[in-house]
Formats: sequence, C-alpha cells, structure tokens
Amino acid sequence: MSEARIESLLSARLFQAPQIAGDRLYFVSNLSGRLSLYAMNAGGSVPEPLLPPNVALQNPHHVARLFQVYPRLGKILLMLDDNGDENYRPMLLSLDGGYPAPVFSEALAGYRCQLADYDIDHNVAYLFAESSHEANNVTFRANLATGELTRLYSGVYGAFVSGFAPDHTRVALIEGYSMGDRTLWLWTEGMGEARLIHGTPLGSREPGDDIPLTGFGATLFAPSGRGLLLTTSLFEDTYGLGYIAFDEPDTVARVETRGAVHEGAGELEYVQHLRDDHYAVLYNIDGASWLYEGVFDETHLEFRLEQVICGRGQFAGGVLDSSYYDPDADRFVLSFSTAVSPTQIYTIEGAKRDIIRRHTNERVLGLPEEHLAPGEDASFISHDGLRVSARLYMPSPTLGYEGPRPLIYYIHGGPQSQERPDFAWFSMPLIQFLTLNGFAIFVPNARGSTGYGLSYTKHVDRDWGGQDRLDHVHAMKRLTEDPRIDAGRAAVIGRSYGGYMTLTLATRHPELWSAAVDMFGPYDLLTFIDRLPETWKPYFAISCGDPVEDRDFLMERSPATYIDAIQCPLLVIQGQNDPRVIERESRDVVERLRANGRDVEYLVFADEGHDVLKYENRVVCYNTITEFFRKHLSLQRIDGQSAQDL
Repeated sequence: MSEARIESLLSARLFQAPQIAGDRLYFVSNLSGRLSLYAMNAGGSVPEPLLPPNVALQNPHHVARLFQVYPRLGKILLMLDDNGDENYRPMLLSLDGGYPAPVFSEALAGYRCQLADYDIDHNVAYLFAESSHEANNVTFRANLATGELTRLYSGVYGAFVSGFAPDHTRVALIEGYSMGDRTLWLWTEGMGEARLIHGTPLGSREPGDDIPLTGFGATLFAPSGRGLLLTTSLFEDTYGLGYIAFDEPDTVARVETRGAVHEGAGELEYVQHLRDDHYAVLYNIDGASWLYEGVFDETHLEFRLEQVICGRGQFAGGVLDSSYYDPDADRFVLSFSTAVSPTQIYTIEGAKRDIIRRHTNERVLGLPEEHLAPGEDASFISHDGLRVSARLYMPSPTLGYEGPRPLIYYIHGGPQSQERPDFAWFSMPLIQFLTLNGFAIFVPNARGSTGYGLSYTKHVDRDWGGQDRLDHVHAMKRLTEDPRIDAGRAAVIGRSYGGYMTLTLATRHPELWSAAVDMFGPYDLLTFIDRLPETWKPYFAISCGDPVEDRDFLMERSPATYIDAIQCPLLVIQGQNDPRVIERESRDVVERLRANGRDVEYLVFADEGHDVLKYENRVVCYNTITEFFRKHLSLQRIDGQSAQDL
C-alpha cells in the first residue's frame, strides 16, 4: 500500500453531543478544523455554523455539559472558555447562531462555571461555579428568562445537582470527596441551607470511622415525588439502582433490575428520566455501551428493561459518545462510534424503537476499513492475581507487514478513567495511525481505571505510581511471550496521568523502553499539586496525597526523584493554556534533562489546553509522535512506501 497519512484519518470529522429540537439537530463538530457548534435539518441538510470562526469549543468530555438548547426561549446556553484554559463562562446565543453574549457575568465574576443540569420547559439551568481564588464551590439555580440566580449550596468540595422536582422547589445535590465517597443533600425552597439526606460528611468523621462508599451518581425524583431513584454502589460493586424515601432517608433500598441481555464485565453508568415512569439506563460492558429503556415500578422497587437502544446490531461493540432524549417527539438522538468507525449521529424512535435514521456519513478517506485495527482482548492476570483489562491493536494483515512488530505501550489519563474503542477520543486516530505504520499498540486499563467496579477504581487512591505501575511492568513481561511482538523495541506513551505514568516507567524501569512520549503529565507531584486551581487541591489532597502531611510519599512517587535514571529519548507535548498540568510543569522536566545533556524534544501548542483539538495541531502532534517512534524504534520509510523493518 502507499504511505498512510494522518490527514486521511482526521478527514472523519467529529459529531458529538447531539441534541434535537423540532426538526433541527444541534451538535459539536470540528468541520472547520476546530470544535464549534453547528445545526442542520433532521431530514438532512448542509451543517450550518452557529459561532464565528474565531470561537473554539473544548472537548465535550472535559465539561459536564458543553451546551443546551432552549427552544422555548429561542436561545442556546453555551459554556465557553479561551483556547483550553477551562475558565468556562455561561453564554447565550440565538438558535440561528451569532456571537455569544455573557449571561450573569457580574454575579459570576471570579468563577469558572459548568452546566450541571437543565430544564428546557422552564428555562432553568443549574450551574456549578468554582472560585478562581479560593477553595470554594457554589451551586446556583439560574432562570435564563428572568436573569434570577439562586444560591443552593456552597462549600470546599462543592455539590453537583443530581436531580430536581418538576417545580424546582426541591433539588438533590451530591457532595463528593473522592471516587465513590459521596453524600446526598436536599435543598428545599424557603428552607435556607440544604440539609443532609444520606451519608457522613467529611468534617463529621472521626479517625478510624468505617464509612461505606455510597457511589451515588444520578439521583432522580420519582414520579410520585415521595423519593429518589438513584445509582449507587451500596449493593453492587459494579453499581446498581437504589431508592431513598423522603420519610425514611437513612435507608437506601435496593431496586431490582430485570431484563438485561448483555454479557460480560462492566458497570452501570447512569439512569436518566424520560417521561412518566420511563427511564433510560446506560451500562459500560467490556468498554462497549449498552443503553436500555425501561419502566420503574416504585411500589415494588423494580426496574424492568424493555428496549435495547444501543448495544446490538449496528450499535454493537462501540461507545455511545452521548445520548439525548426528546420528550416532545419521544425519540433519542445518539452519537456513536467504534474503534474503526467515526462518530455518527442517529435518531431512534417508534414504539419498538425500530425506526433508526442515520444523519451523517463520516468516513476515513482513502483507507479501506479492513486496513484499520479493530483490536483484540489482551486482558491478563497481574503480579498479585488481579485481572487487568487490556486490548491489543495489531496492524491489519492486509498491510503486508512481516515479522514481530515493535511495540507502543499506551496509557490513558485520569487515572480514574478508561480507554475504550471510541473514535471520538484523541487516542483512537493515533492508535490506528500507528498500526498503519507497522506498530503493535497495547492499551491496558490498569487498576484504578473505571468501568470494572468501584473497588477496581479505588486501587489507585493514594497509591499513584504504586500497584498500577507494577501492572504495567508485569504486562511487559507477558508481552515478551507474544511472537507477533518485538518487546525489545518498545516505547511508552501517555496523556495526563498517563503522561505521569510514562515518566514513572521511563525513570524507574528504564531497561524496558527505547523511547517515551509524555503528553502533559505531572513531573513533580509537589509542584503539580501546588500549581492546581485552588478548588481542585482538596480533592487531590485526599486522592493523591497532602503536600504537607504526605510530602515524603509524594516525593517518592514523583518522576522528578528518578529523572536522572532515564535512558531513552523523551518527547514532551504540552498545551500552553493547560490549567490541569500547567506548561511550567512540563518545562521543568525538559530543562532538567537538557541541563544534563539528555535527548529530549519539546512540542508546545500555544492555543491548546489539556488536549490537542485543533486540526492543524493534531496533524503536527500525530506526525511528530509517529516520526519519533519510527526514529527510535528503528522503523523507517523506504522509497515512499509503507514502513518496513531495517
């Protein structure tokens, strides 16, 4: 085959976070080379830009809700930042588009905001506002029609709106301290401060208290108004449904779920109210999405799954980027992709949910699907007997590569996150491009990842670079046994926490690697925590370590402590506007290595944050990474043809 170009993979534009109102579809796409907001007719039309070309949006995965259409108001509420700085401001623009105008700008000065929930029928938005100068978070109810802001909650850890009564006189709030450790509060109109419903607040705990992890997620007012339907880990480590009656808030009752047809390991992600007693529930099973519609029987505390919306047929083996329910027309709009298929927008309706319309036809240009790698299960038993989920992407046999393939070891961020077969995410085009160039890509979801139950996710709390590091080392030992892989030519790459783990592995296990790529990863955990926004520091003090009390531990787990042991060439990639891992953090490791005469390259994008989103930047980024691996893993082009071994 002729040489593959990253432009072919990136020709498949993203279609994310779709919503539908009447006969109009609204969505986020990078049609212009940067993420922006678009609309088109549901029956098919040329997408229309709704924002000026100089306005760029961020990845919808990085914010609770990036936008919400309010058809009765004739407006769109948009959370807008400045080229990745995540200093989100609520903006309003017309349904027909225009330049977004700030809303509540004076009252919300000094806050970065997220859209936590919404009610389009009453023009209500719930905002989670993080102070830019102190460790304090405020939850507001906003009336977009009248301009009224009502303060519901304020505190160090903050509380996200997880449900509200139809008349908005009662609002359920979840305060979280670490993954799964959450308390439930209820705000009532005219009653002053929110009151505790369930759980033990962090400030009320004594040393040695055994506090059960509630794992509270979505919390929805039942149709009767007598209680709350919610997701919880109290009964199942992989999450399930529970019910709290307002007259007996100390008790969480199990809701039996019946009718599931999926098989495999995974967890319940959320529950969403549709209409009357109908709800939708989403499962993550072996990384693939299963969306059901069902009926909640409040009297018998039973949830019956009646329709599979996503998970079978054309929606099998992929990831639901987002789903949106339109109650006026009783229909779903989905954004769905797989490892080899770009994001597409679908609507699903009909009594049997059998009327499926596809509204986009994105594809990779010039590359047959059989040249792409669907991936295979590569899960393994780690050093202590724990099963670790993983996938291996091998170059397609149609490409004609012979002999064992050099290995790229890819580590996701979070750390409490998950790598999935999702073409909408940064990693999948890179994985596919690397397989096209002759590399094998190993993608583990080491302990600490989401998607496999709360206990699995909690492994990494206060153990950064501990047991999960040993998972990776053990995986490398297992990979040497695969005759298709040349583990003697191996490189490690990761983003965010994956960048931290890349630096950790390259410095503490230098014998394993011929090259390493760190994308905006923490280098020194003490400086990393110190440089975080004030509102984020309490969370990291719990989940990672307190910079005063745990100083020695954080130093021991910092790549900075071992940086002189690195042997392989290093490429560091960073966004100038990154608020999570600021540019100075990456520059520190680069300057330290250069001062020691070590081989390090540094690529900084002036208009990116904690991601690489803009088309021209992604082309540079993917090509730089691939050429770096070619160079240091002895893989080169010959006569303009596909890569061959030297």
